[in-house]
Amino acid sequence: MELGTQIKRLRKERGWNQEEFAEKAYVSRQTVSNWENEKSYPDVHSLLILSDLFGVSLDELVKGDVEEMKKEIRQESIAEYNRWANIYSVMFIIAILLPYPLAKFLGWVGAGIWLVYMGVTMCVAIKCESLKKQNNIQTFKEIVAFTEGRTLDEIEQIREQAKRPYQKILLAIAAAVAALLIMLLMHLILG
Repeated sequence: MELGTQIKRLRKERGWNQEEFAEKAYVSRQTVSNWENEKSYPDVHSLLILSDLFGVSLDELVKGDVEEMKKEIRQESIAEYNRWANIYSVMFIIAILLPYPLAKFLGWVGAGIWLVYMGVTMCVAIKCESLKKQNNIQTFKEIVAFTEGRTLDEIEQIREQAKRPYQKILLAIAAAVAALLIMLLMHLILG
């Protein structure tokens, strides 16, 4: 963050030591030291006081930090989405592979276990969908751009929004066909 450096520079320009500045900002000298060493961040009230003391706008005071915060929040969103998407991918593959052996060897109990597992898998899928909605990503191209930290331009976004309905239908059909093929393969293997 750049705010600590900014506070220190503005304080020194005015010839104030940390003690004098702390008194003017209604905080302790230790708080000023923490701000300048970027161990803590001023609250909104303190930011307003600092802006007034230094005679600069709030925007000028935190300019670099806002961009950095946005970037950090975006990176956290990407990491969270990737984590949940990976969990869902593994669970989905297991969900496809699991039903036939469970039903064959455990009968109705196996089917019950699979249904419970599918319930948990659906909860993870719903979490992935909510993260996609939260970050306004739905199509494959948007997801790839998001995970790479990019955004689509306006024309690309319009094109991708037009693709959403049929991509979801095709994805559902492909998943059903894949599940059917795996079930047939397991039936042949496990007899």
